[in-house]
Amino acid sequence: MLSRTEPASAPVSTIAERLDALPLCRLRLALFCVLTLALFADIAEVALGNALGAVFQAPPRTMTQTELSLFLAAIFAGGAVGAPIFGMLGDRLGRRLALQAALAVIAFGSLGAAASHDPVALIGFRFLSGLGIGACPPLIAAYMADVMPPRWRGTLSCLCAGLAFLGAPAIIFLMRATSPTAWGLEGWRWALGSGALLAIVAAALLGLLPESPRWLAAAGRLAEAETALRRIGGQGHHPAEPLAPTFDRAGQAAPASLDMGRRLLLLCCLYALAPWATIGFPLMSGAVMVAKQFSIGDSVVAAGLIMFGPALGNLLVAPVIDRIGRKASLVCAAGAMAALGLTFAAATAFLPLVCIGIAFALASAVYASVLAIYAAEIIPTELRASRTAMAWGLGRFVSIFVPLVFFALIQQVGVWSMFGLIAAALSLSALLVAIAGPQGRSRQAVA
Repeated sequence: MLSRTEPASAPVSTIAERLDALPLCRLRLALFCVLTLALFADIAEVALGNALGAVFQAPPRTMTQTELSLFLAAIFAGGAVGAPIFGMLGDRLGRRLALQAALAVIAFGSLGAAASHDPVALIGFRFLSGLGIGACPPLIAAYMADVMPPRWRGTLSCLCAGLAFLGAPAIIFLMRATSPTAWGLEGWRWALGSGALLAIVAAALLGLLPESPRWLAAAGRLAEAETALRRIGGQGHHPAEPLAPTFDRAGQAAPASLDMGRRLLLLCCLYALAPWATIGFPLMSGAVMVAKQFSIGDSVVAAGLIMFGPALGNLLVAPVIDRIGRKASLVCAAGAMAALGLTFAAATAFLPLVCIGIAFALASAVYASVLAIYAAEIIPTELRASRTAMAWGLGRFVSIFVPLVFFALIQQVGVWSMFGLIAAALSLSALLVAIAGPQGRSRQAVA
């Protein structure tokens, strides 16, 4: 892999600048659609794990409390291990190949889980699926940052996330439609098999698309970078108006002189703090409703309605996200979540709780999407996949403990303690971004 101070830096920067000057063509839109399908499959698998937790609490496949805890934690544990591994592959072998491998692991794990007949096998295959599930979001963010036009990067990333978040209700509805059995198979097996099929299709379609020219150039594979660039440019396309130069007079990318260790530490802190809000609230919303004396049925309905918040949030913010600074977006979303969480803790009526819950999930989705975009923008090409995946993997590791801590807090202290912890994590996140965060690259080329 070439360093950014070697003589080849000029051709590398030329390829990157030419790529950024190209318009939003059909091949880029095709890549957007395939990456959205991959993220759709990833999010569906995560949501399916939460639903399966309810399925395996009732006959005929009742798990013990220990088995159920291990089952729910397996996917997050797998993500904590898989994200840095596949992220490293993304920097060494390419974004496309690493993402295809992650999707193949998801498919294999889901098919194995669908065919399992005992808890040990189910837990093992869910851990295996988690290896790929944890890797997909940072790899997709790195791929999008590499190849999408700077003026459209945030909009397309939020649209990708918004459409992909529909995978959560889609897979739940599929499982409900095929339950208790359909054509001799239980509904949860159909859901797992469908997730595997989506992952296989996405991996196959990725094989028809080019590798990131930016990554190929940074890796020293200039001939392949030129070929990929010509595919994206296509016949009859003319470069858009050139962007402001992002390279200094020495030919070195501007962020290369800054301390990447500090940026990685910042991202690790942000991703370690994020799950307390972005994972904790949707995972615990049903339990909070029960603690507020609502029936199980009402609690499930509320949790289901709140699931639409992430899709709505990303789709609503997509048209304007590139007109707002990344730091400002993160600070505002974190502040909104903290306020909404405390309001949710104080509310007692069903309709206000559902509305506040949807608003919280909406802000949470915006925060998560902007954080992924921001992380990809502040890390240079040759380190983008590995460093962002490392931080993401830390977030998956923390996610293992979020439900354990929150269940204990709700039972021993009360609902307010949970939302107080969420508000504290979000306040610290906003403070870190405001004080220590470098500027993002809204509507600008990445290094």
